[in-house]
Amino acid sequence: MTVHMRPYVKDGIELDQICVEGIRLEGFHGLYQAERETGQLFFADVVVHVNTRTAGANDDLTRSVNYSAVADAVADVLGGEPINLIEAVAERIARVVLSLENVECVDVTVHKPQAPLHVEFKDVTVTIRRDQREGSLWADKRIGSSAGESDDPLDPGAGPVNDGMDERPGQPRGAVVALGGNLGEVEQTFQAALNDLHRIPGVRVVAVSPLVRSVPEGGLAQPDYLNGVARLETALSPRELLGALMGVELAHGRERSVPNAARTLDLDLIQYDGVTGETEDLVLPHPRAHLRRFVLEPWAALEPSARLEPHGAVADLVRQAGFDAATRVGDGWAQPAGASAVPTTP
Repeated sequence: MTVHMRPYVKDGIELDQICVEGIRLEGFHGLYQAERETGQLFFADVVVHVNTRTAGANDDLTRSVNYSAVADAVADVLGGEPINLIEAVAERIARVVLSLENVECVDVTVHKPQAPLHVEFKDVTVTIRRDQREGSLWADKRIGSSAGESDDPLDPGAGPVNDGMDERPGQPRGAVVALGGNLGEVEQTFQAALNDLHRIPGVRVVAVSPLVRSVPEGGLAQPDYLNGVARLETALSPRELLGALMGVELAHGRERSVPNAARTLDLDLIQYDGVTGETEDLVLPHPRAHLRRFVLEPWAALEPSARLEPHGAVADLVRQAGFDAATRVGDGWAQPAGASAVPTTP
């Protein structure tokens, strides 16, 4: 019987599913002494939720999840140290699978078909879902966490990590996001990315800028970039919005393995109205935006009176920016599907 699990959506993107079904081992889990002494068969079905788009496009296992590693991790728990409850067996399986690279969510079903019941039965099962961002132990995982550090969700002693970047606004706030790309059909990618952002609960694309063309910084041998700016309205916290942007980048083939490499899509959080500060994973406003004409010029065209604090009026910063190889090439994109109105600058 094929295992089917409800979809898991991360940052507005429905993730793909990799299923390893019917993993079977003898284990010694249970409350009763006889179970601990004689053992019995346990089965597990595991569904891993992961974005496989880049792996599929590039035939690259490192961008997906190795199902052999999943099976081995599950087998180590099923056949390992005795545990009283199959609920705890499922929890431990979820924890070890979530520690594998690229896993965002996992569904675990543990079967105990030889459970010591006093009636005829077919099976006893427990099914749980655990992910990297929601629910019990994993609620406090955030961008920038790493194994062994204080905010590692797989460390049972880890406490919540809360700062100003985690605070959701009482009312939706404005935010400015810069878009860039120099691989593939960039304008189409921008449009698709804006549509994806607009579909994320708590995010609304309000307006988009003209496009500009710019040469790569540092004289790198790459195609020219297209750049633009979008004005958002969001009920997400700054860090949640950053996570949403990174999720949309990933969905559109963004690779981060090589610094300053050519890219299909770059989404930078430039400004989140009313929030300033610096943390390990997020600095607001963007620390280099005031130097980047390919950000400032489309922003000034979209919002002539805009200000980038503490540097001042964006229109003035355009003239001061040291990097000035930006040429206007377009007047913006069509509004995202479902948007009430997304004006463009004529």
